[in-house]
Amino acid sequence: MHCTNCGTFIAPGARFCAGCGAPAVDPEATRYAGAQQQQPFAQPYAPPMQAPPPQPAYNPPMRQPAMNDAEREIFKVRPTLLFIKIGYALAALGGIILVVLLAYTSLPTWISIVLALGLLLIPAYHHLKRNMLQYTLTNHKLEIDEGFFSRTTRNFTLRNIQDVTVRVNLWQRILGYGDVIIEDAGEGGGTTVLHNIHNPRQYADMIMRELRRFR
Repeated sequence: MHCTNCGTFIAPGARFCAGCGAPAVDPEATRYAGAQQQQPFAQPYAPPMQAPPPQPAYNPPMRQPAMNDAEREIFKVRPTLLFIKIGYALAALGGIILVVLLAYTSLPTWISIVLALGLLLIPAYHHLKRNMLQYTLTNHKLEIDEGFFSRTTRNFTLRNIQDVTVRVNLWQRILGYGDVIIEDAGEGGGTTVLHNIHNPRQYADMIMRELRRFR
């Protein structure tokens, strides 16, 4: 081989150049060693990762309608006030006429006024009687409360109601009130009537809408 510094021939086995004294270096060995150093380190073998098995889609269970949910009020109604208002108007008119007629007699004025005010007791009595009756519908039952000081409550479970009918005659249709007839299949059975309800079809529809929950 030849010296890489001055080009002098170097005998095999010599460690230094005889011409310049430079260390004897084999170019082929140097090139080979450089090529070895440039090679990247081999990566350790890693087995291919397997994809996880597909998970079944989560379908939440459908919520069934709860039949024992908290009780809530749908409506509360009393018989119509139409006749009470008419009664008060007629009593007031009658009282005025009575006072005028008694003014031509020898009776004191205060007596005629007392008699006129007494006419108002008639519609007042029916007004009080009307307030002693109340119909209440909840999402579980229909209640009928009667009485003023001592009250009686009748309950009709909605699941036992078979039919709801609206009964309206000609005059009731003109005045906008009527009766709601309820057929009950409970232990007592029979027919219950909600008398003189203003706009009865509206309340009948509310009852039927709640009945559909039990069909």
